Amino acid sequence: MDSMQLGYTLPMSWHENKRIVVGVSGGIAAYKSPTLVRRLVQRGCQVRVVMSRAATEFITPLTMQAVSGHPVHQHLLAAEAEAGMGHIELARWAEQIIIAPATANCLANLAQGRSDDLLSAVVLASAAEVVVAPAMNQQMWQHPATQRNLTALADNGVRVLAPMAGAQACGETGPGRMLEPEDIATLLVGAAPPRLLAGVAALITAGPTWEALDPVRGLTNRSSGKMGYAMAMAARDFGAQVTLISGPVSLETPRRVKRIDVSSARQMLEAVSAYASQSQWFIAVAAVADYRPATVAAHKIKKPAATAAAAKASQRMSLELVKNPDILAAVASLRKAPFSIGFAAETEHTLANARQKLMNKGVDMIAANYVGERAAKATDSGAHVFGGDENAVTLLYKSERGGRAEPAIQQVALAKTDKYQLAVQIIEHGAPLFARKAKAVKSAAK
Repeated sequence: MDSMQLGYTLPMSWHENKRIVVGVSGGIAAYKSPTLVRRLVQRGCQVRVVMSRAATEFITPLTMQAVSGHPVHQHLLAAEAEAGMGHIELARWAEQIIIAPATANCLANLAQGRSDDLLSAVVLASAAEVVVAPAMNQQMWQHPATQRNLTALADNGVRVLAPMAGAQACGETGPGRMLEPEDIATLLVGAAPPRLLAGVAALITAGPTWEALDPVRGLTNRSSGKMGYAMAMAARDFGAQVTLISGPVSLETPRRVKRIDVSSARQMLEAVSAYASQSQWFIAVAAVADYRPATVAAHKIKKPAATAAAAKASQRMSLELVKNPDILAAVASLRKAPFSIGFAAETEHTLANARQKLMNKGVDMIAANYVGERAAKATDSGAHVFGGDENAVTLLYKSERGGRAEPAIQQVALAKTDKYQLAVQIIEHGAPLFARKAKAVKSAAK
């Protein structure tokens, strides 16, 4: 763990599906625009592309459609748009507009407030932040007219990403080279995270389970699924291919995550079993019911008829429960078990119970958190800790320094923070343990 610097914070925009319009005007630097779109999509952004007529002379709309995953917008009066006003739809949709490359002619049109093509009309009709990445001949860049246009744009709130100096396509050398796509993407939405889970198949469970009593009622718990969904988004952003097995929750499926909906613990086990052998990571966040009703009534269970004797008898009802399968232990016991992380929500003796869970289930790491009454009172709203947007956990895992009989247990307390940022930290701590386990398995196989 000491060899890795922890605490990397992924930009929040990565999992908020930021809506960006990428405008492409007609310059040779347009060959960089597909890479910019790819970098933004990789960061979780939703991207729509607008191309000027001149831009299509340098790169094709089909190329931009392939990298963005959406049709390219080219015409001011598009018949397929609502009321033929595609520029208004795009202007309302966008949270940010980046024009890359922005030619000298494009900058002049924007500075003058012209709207004679789709790109300039979208900019004029939008309340979104507008960013330009200029690209042009060094003399054109330094010309007083261009500089006046840049000043006018800045006065109007347009953000200018000044070009680099260097060799240009025209053979001259000087300022005017568009910034590299990776740099533009970083300036817009933040730096790319380390690819800690590149090539990893991650299987994650989230939410509660529902154990039916009858067609109407059931046993469940207060899990909202937010922590599990945060783990899925963080794993995805670190490069994993994520399969999310979800109990009944009212949350949107994270982009680029495969979601499988289940209801009961047995259904969750069945779904997990189908993917566990293909996964390198298993993160069990779901609050799985320990017990289920022994029998499920075919019809709604009714109260007895309203008689005196029945009223007295109906004050109590006995319910026979049977134990549900232990999903986490089942996965951890597989011959080729994935790297497994479990969660332990406790109302008392949190660390002692989590430590016992770590040893009994044979998992690689436990994330323990206290969810009792004191935790509820500590929140700003006073609401129960389940369903909140923040969490705090203590990670427990076996240390390399411990022996087989009594392995030393490492404890790392992660302070209360947004559940997504907490998920990022959990994966950061798990990654070197995963690498250590993989190395040990490889050595044992020799």
